[in-house]
Amino acid sequence: MANFTGKSILICGVGGQGTLLMSKTLTAGLVAAGYDVKMSEVHGMAQRGGSVSTQVRYGEKVYSPIIGRGEADVLIAFEKLEGARYSNLLKIGGTALINDYEVMPLPVSSGAAEYPQNIYDEMRKGFDLRIIPASTIAKSLGNIRCTNIVLLGALVRVFGLELIDWNAALTASVPPKVLALNLAAFDAGYQFEG
Repeated sequence: MANFTGKSILICGVGGQGTLLMSKTLTAGLVAAGYDVKMSEVHGMAQRGGSVSTQVRYGEKVYSPIIGRGEADVLIAFEKLEGARYSNLLKIGGTALINDYEVMPLPVSSGAAEYPQNIYDEMRKGFDLRIIPASTIAKSLGNIRCTNIVLLGALVRVFGLELIDWNAALTASVPPKVLALNLAAFDAGYQFEG
């Protein structure tokens, strides 16, 4: 098997945050641009509220969607603790796009544990960390559910994927009644500088 020379993107979050829709939209855009793309999704114990991750690899020829330890070029986390959980898959010097948002896991909400406070400090030691208030941006647009598309816009800017027709990918991926909102969310994520 030939060595993989494309790019690997790991997307993680909590069930119900839209990680799968973002992954499918990303994949649709990459395929339309002529890349060979493989995608894999993993659900946690519960689809809503459990840990969810998606792995997307693209390039001239991709043999497997699976990203090994230290192989991801970019980690996109919809929730910062999930970003820390999956950071071992990000290569040293890779880019971590982290939504500045917390979902309290059961041990924290029950009082049995505390939410870690030094997540960003640890991640800065080995990665190019970009903190994005994607959920805050989505709320300002009128719907927190478009956080995923805000993050997609940020990814496109950071990863230099501007030449792909993302309007077409979004049109194919989201219902017409929320297309305008998602196009605005994509643009807001793309324009964010932080």
